[in-house]
Amino acid sequence: MKSSPIRTAAGLLLAALAALWVLPAQSAQLVRVGAAHFPPYTIRPENGADTGLLPQLVEALNRSQSDYQFVLVPTSIPRRFGDFKQGRIDMAIFENPEWGWKDIPHDDVDMGLEDAEIFVAQREDGRQQNYFSSLSGKRLALFSGYHYEFADFNADPKYLAKNYNATLTYSHDSNLLMVLRGRADIALVTRSYLFDYLLRNEKVRDELLASQRTDQIYHHYAILRPSAPITGEAFGNLLQRLRDNGELLRIFEPYRIAVMPAPHH
Repeated sequence: MKSSPIRTAAGLLLAALAALWVLPAQSAQLVRVGAAHFPPYTIRPENGADTGLLPQLVEALNRSQSDYQFVLVPTSIPRRFGDFKQGRIDMAIFENPEWGWKDIPHDDVDMGLEDAEIFVAQREDGRQQNYFSSLSGKRLALFSGYHYEFADFNADPKYLAKNYNATLTYSHDSNLLMVLRGRADIALVTRSYLFDYLLRNEKVRDELLASQRTDQIYHHYAILRPSAPITGEAFGNLLQRLRDNGELLRIFEPYRIAVMPAPHH
């Protein structure tokens, strides 16, 4: 029995509508973003915690469009390069091309966000800002795997221990405690982290002296694999959308992270 033209047309229409219903979910490109412990940006991602600024940024990116689905993939500060080269992650966010990416094929996108790495010591009678002008003879507490400008971005633990009398940990809290307990003279922390730490630990606010000197300005970039599902230009446009609608300011301003005017491409 032949189908009537009307029945055939209705069937095709239903099939087309069904395809349209399914397409948006299927067509969203999956973009895997490396999440390495780097507080306050990313906090213990291997524990499945959704705290930190990176999860907030990813949520805002996903909310603002439907072409891409950004997902977090836990990695670590030292392991992220290998994960990137092997294609386990497509992007690393809050990075800098100076931090070991030079020999790895990548595209970078200026995120227009600025933070700083600063020096912190115990506040003592008579101690002024000139205490931070020389690191010679001082015991440093550093975050393992970080690239510091004072050490020419050499993150090798043995080099830092030998040349800078450095103790390396995986916790800014531990490093600040070492300073408070007199086990280290200076800790280096991100300005955003120190601001958050002092909000959480108001009782030690008057015991710590933060430097006006910065070790480096964190000018944040996104690092993308050349074959990533999203291009640098497309990602830059998504960030611009969040800049325009105030989402970047909402996420980063509470941590004293500067949201700069749109970067020039």
